[in-house]
Amino acid sequence: MAAEGPTESKRSAQISTRSKGVKRKQPAIFDGKNDSLICKDSAIICSICFNIIECAYMTECGHSFCQKCILCTIEKRNQCPKCNCTLKPDRLYPNFTLNEIIASHKHKISEQKTQTSANLTDSESVDTLTDLLSDNSRLNQHNITALIDLLQEKKRFLLLDTKIGHANLTLEFLNEIRFSKNEELEKLQQELLVISNDISKVSGTVASLEAESRHSQHVSNGDVHTELVSDAAIRQRITAHSSHLRDYYLSMRSQAVTGDPSDSSGLEQFSSALSKFVRYQEFRQLASLNYTSDMYSMYSIVSSIEFDKDADYFAIAGVTKKIKVYDYQQVVRDVVDVHYPLAEMSCASKISCLAWSPYLKNELASSDYEGTVTMWDPFTASKTHVYQEHEKRCWCVDFNKMNPRLMASGSDDSKVKIWSTNSSRSILSIDAQANVCCVKFNPSSSYHLAFGAADHCVHYYDLRKLTEPLLTFKGHLKAVSYAKFLNGSEIVSASTDGQLKLWNVNKGTSVVRTFQGHLNEKNFVGLASDSDFIACGSEDNSLCIYYKEFTKVLHKYKFEVVRSVWQRAPARDEDGDEFVSAVSWKPNSSVIVVANSQGIVKVLKLI
Repeated sequence: MAAEGPTESKRSAQISTRSKGVKRKQPAIFDGKNDSLICKDSAIICSICFNIIECAYMTECGHSFCQKCILCTIEKRNQCPKCNCTLKPDRLYPNFTLNEIIASHKHKISEQKTQTSANLTDSESVDTLTDLLSDNSRLNQHNITALIDLLQEKKRFLLLDTKIGHANLTLEFLNEIRFSKNEELEKLQQELLVISNDISKVSGTVASLEAESRHSQHVSNGDVHTELVSDAAIRQRITAHSSHLRDYYLSMRSQAVTGDPSDSSGLEQFSSALSKFVRYQEFRQLASLNYTSDMYSMYSIVSSIEFDKDADYFAIAGVTKKIKVYDYQQVVRDVVDVHYPLAEMSCASKISCLAWSPYLKNELASSDYEGTVTMWDPFTASKTHVYQEHEKRCWCVDFNKMNPRLMASGSDDSKVKIWSTNSSRSILSIDAQANVCCVKFNPSSSYHLAFGAADHCVHYYDLRKLTEPLLTFKGHLKAVSYAKFLNGSEIVSASTDGQLKLWNVNKGTSVVRTFQGHLNEKNFVGLASDSDFIACGSEDNSLCIYYKEFTKVLHKYKFEVVRSVWQRAPARDEDGDEFVSAVSWKPNSSVIVVANSQGIVKVLKLI
């Protein structure tokens, strides 16, 4: 008994410590996750029993207590325990709101206890195991061996669970891959079926045409003249653009791929596009001339080139304030590159744009940096009308092909003006709310026109309703410098974001195609089209040709850099800031007249 004395004393001390620890704990009536709950000295504590209120009753003076507590207090003395106001048993009222708060609080406390209990399960097990290992009286070799076996078995089950989980994840991932690849396989099989059907159709067409050719006797071989291109060059072109051709073919045959494989819609369109794609192989220079005859000039930007209605003449104009008119046939026939204009007209300001009347050879319009629109007779080199309503630089002017008496001009004053050659003043005005850089009439309409502006958009208007645009095409990242109609429904726009974009006025405002490959960050580089092919300049002193169905450059012509007589250093491409500044496509031909910022004008033919 004497030996057990200290042990008993120690245990008593531990019990006492634990008891003290328990007494120091207060009810968990404050939820730290929600500061809106009331802490322990709040109204949910009864000031009589100091516990959470059970069945809250409120006195006349506004204090709440447990129902039993306040009734007992009133029996002893009829005063409120908080404010000493006189109380009566029949003047107590249930506090329903406080009862709801207390019930909600108890529910949250219960949930916290349950969660805490669940979280402590593993740690309690570890504590139990630690207590067992520290109790030397219960340890022996048999118990330790059994314990090790039990732990190893537990570890094996845990490892198996982990491996099963990992294997299930791998299985799920592989099933997803298989499903995706099966979808791709089904699509490929459908595409292969469509391709096989198309091969059969085209093979039949080839056989039929060859048979017709063999049996045709009414045309002799001497009467047939065809420009042939080597098979090697064609194959090289197709190989270089195989990915674009493949994508275009599948887009044309999408209905057959997703529906009936025997459907032939789109096949003929692809065949036509492919034949146009291989039509041209390179440029041939027909002539070269200079916009300025000043050998000391280093910078003679040509801003505009325009053909007359019959393509007999073309006019060039730019920053030297001169308009020069040339006879096309004479230019291409001359053996030497010294060409003299038929007519030359001088302006008071730099010229930004030219437009030739689609019906009259003797009507040529120009716009200039002073905001003036001028009508010229190019064969007498005289002015016939002067329009001066724009307040700032006028960038563009254009004739209406359906109504040749109508003209449109756009300016930095954010106005599009509509003019009549029969009137001395504008007949309509559109407030663009941004600098207007280009304007073009729809070639098949008397009332519709498009203009590009510094707000990065192309706006399409009906002149009969100027309150708002019919369509607004958004997609460029910088100002739109050119807008040209390929036909009555398709518009191509150029921007200093280095992109051309194709739009269709009958198919909403979504971009149809984006063309990239030329350089254009700050200058007007020219834009022209023959309805299938698009020509634009580039800031690497090149002319670029696109086919409207493909997004990459098909052909490129590089200007040679020419230095002024004052410059002794040899000409190097990387040293200059030269760029192509104007482009014009000769109507109904493969001829393009192009000029650069040095005033060099080239007449090129695609062959």
